[in-house]
Amino acid sequence: MFYYVAKVAITAVLVVLISEISKRSSFFGAVLASVPLTSVLAMIWLYIDTGDNGKVSELAGSVFWLVLPSLALFIALPILLAKGVNFYLGLAVSVAITALCYWLMVTLLHHYGVEL
Repeated sequence: MFYYVAKVAITAVLVVLISEISKRSSFFGAVLASVPLTSVLAMIWLYIDTGDNGKVSELAGSVFWLVLPSLALFIALPILLAKGVNFYLGLAVSVAITALCYWLMVTLLHHYGVEL
């Protein structure tokens, strides 16, 4: 049980740290947020839990393909906000656009025989 609490605590501390740093400097917050900390932590936790390099490799490969559609959020949100759209509405629309991009990517990859 302690192990799971430690995993949650470490992950939560990193997210809070990034948001606090972003209050002071959007550049440094962006640098920290752009580093795939969540993915790295997930790979570490997966390896510790399973000791299976193959599972870690599969996760890393899947993350690669799914990073591409996730970029839609970072394109759509600033455009919507610059157009004066309310933050929460802009975020919701950006998430919906990103979800659509995920679906398109998974469909496209499946069509070409790439299974995630």
